[in-house]
Amino acid sequence: MIEMQNVYKTYKNGVTALNGIDMAIDAGEFVYVVGPSGAGKSTFIKMIFREVQASKGTIKVNNKDLTKMKWKEVPYLRRDIGVVYQDFKLLPKLTVYENVAFALEVLEETPRNIRKRVMDVLDLVGLKNKARFIPDELSGGEQQRVSIARAIANHPKLLIADEPTGNLDPETSWEIMKILEEINATGTTIIMATHSKEIVNTIKKRVIAIEDGLVVRDEHRGEYGYEI
Repeated sequence: MIEMQNVYKTYKNGVTALNGIDMAIDAGEFVYVVGPSGAGKSTFIKMIFREVQASKGTIKVNNKDLTKMKWKEVPYLRRDIGVVYQDFKLLPKLTVYENVAFALEVLEETPRNIRKRVMDVLDLVGLKNKARFIPDELSGGEQQRVSIARAIANHPKLLIADEPTGNLDPETSWEIMKILEEINATGTTIIMATHSKEIVNTIKKRVIAIEDGLVVRDEHRGEYGYEI
């Protein structure tokens, strides 16, 4: 699913965010990416959907070589990748239904298919009854659930969640995690950046720890902060 070989990223200001990453993630895995602020987590995540390009090395996602990919090919890569952000990034003037439908309209799906898929994913995240609400009428947790529905609307093979519980209260965070587990159970690969030790230690999945641009730990169902 994802392969990184000897990957480096140095920004124009001279900061080296990644310093020789070697990593493989199989289809269907659920992987936490953890580490302190400034460790390189965001760069690692953004490279997977080609928001950031490597300075050196090879990155392959779904058998596509991102380091050789032309910019005009990037939208086709992203059709197989859903992204959930900490700050939701919903379109404020559109309804819940329209926010989710937008992801399918850009792919030129038929209106009939869009209606069915939008209602299916809203049902999955428990918001079928709020399809006509706008984001400002929703709680933070509900907005994040809309963001997840939008991210999975086109049946992505890979879902990237960048601090999806970072702005949410504990109870809502567990609700979001339950939804992510359900999505993973359907076969979707999930990569989730998080600072939450409680989530990582309670819902045990693979943990990749990044510090100073290096993978310092890669544990399957290990404890965040502890060696096994």
